[in-house]
Formats: sequence, C-alpha cells, structure tokens
Amino acid sequence: MGAGSDPRVPFPITPGQGPGWAKVATAVEAEMPPAEIETIYLFRPIKREGREWGTAVVTRKTAEEGGRGGRGGRLRVYTAKYMLIVRGKDRGQAKVELTEVGLSPPEVLAQVMQATADRIGEAEPPVEMAPGAWYEG
Repeated sequence: MGAGSDPRVPFPITPGQGPGWAKVATAVEAEMPPAEIETIYLFRPIKREGREWGTAVVTRKTAEEGGRGGRGGRLRVYTAKYMLIVRGKDRGQAKVELTEVGLSPPEVLAQVMQATADRIGEAEPPVEMAPGAWYEG
C-alpha cells in the first residue's frame, strides 16, 4: 500500500503533518535553532505493513555571509528520517534519525531534489516548505 489516506489511520500522512513529522520537527529543533533553518524539503511518506516512513531534507544557514545561505553562500544539508508504527501494540512508537550530509549552494538544492525524485520514481519533487510550517516565528 503506498502513501495516501487510509480510513483506518486517524491522522493524515501528508508531508509535514501528523505524529511522524512532529517527531522529526522535535529532533531537528534539538539539533539546531529553527531560526537557522532555511528550507525543509519533504518527500511523500510511505505507509506499508503497519508502519510509516518519511524523509525530509533540512537546510541550515551557515556562518558565511552573516548566517545567510543566500547568493554565493552555502547551506548545511541534513537528512531527517522517521519510521512510525501506526498499527499494533507498539502503535505510536517511532525512530528518528538526523544526519548532516554536506554543504550546498542554495540554487543547486532544487535541482538535487528533482533529480532525487526522478531517481526514486516519484512523479513530483519533494514539497518545499518554510520552517514556519513546523515552528512558530
């Protein structure tokens, strides 16, 4: 069963929404202040066999150019993954992993996200969202 709504699941599995993404947001916030996050790219979650998996790419402003990742600057790039148990006696338990994977100019990131979606067979690139979707202010 692919991603999408399942009437047996009482919460959405839309990118950025639901308990799995909330756990990812908490893990990211523990690693970096939300004010340092430039962009969050969310891949469509996958739900299969009572589990849900989600992956986000989080970009963080570097010290270059006064903390701005803008023109000529580079962003620190992290992958954040979760696995959430959605059925059974362990329902609600999750594993979250946050890993720094490199530095990149901001203009390259959108191309990399599209290429990744193409490589894994996704019809559309990951959803791009601002940190405000997870964090106030």
